[in-house]
Amino acid sequence: VQLQASGGGLVQPGGSLRLSCAASGSIFSIDNMGWYRQAPGKQREWVAIITSGGSTNYADSVKGRFTISRDNAKNTVYLQMNSLKPEDTAVYSCNAGILLRGSYKTTAYWGQGTQVTVSS
Repeated sequence: VQLQASGGGLVQPGGSLRLSCAASGSIFSIDNMGWYRQAPGKQREWVAIITSGGSTNYADSVKGRFTISRDNAKNTVYLQMNSLKPEDTAVYSCNAGILLRGSYKTTAYWGQGTQVTVSS
């Protein structure tokens, strides 16, 4: 199983970016999908989560600015980031709870990070 994240880049304060993370492999189903971020010199922090049924939850620091969504047919989770601030600068990584075909246990998988830099 692979989680491929994309969409990061350099953006000015107040700008927007949309991150994507696609899961591939012998997947039977995907439970929760989420985004985390890690800024230089800081611990990784949770950003947002979406359940298989579409319920969402956000860290207070991004609530009202970021929107998480998913396309179950494409095994993909998205993070729409608006009104970006310099403090949003970090490496963003995706996470998913995946049940493989032939397996009975859901396992957490991580994608590689994508750099988001907010600077003028």
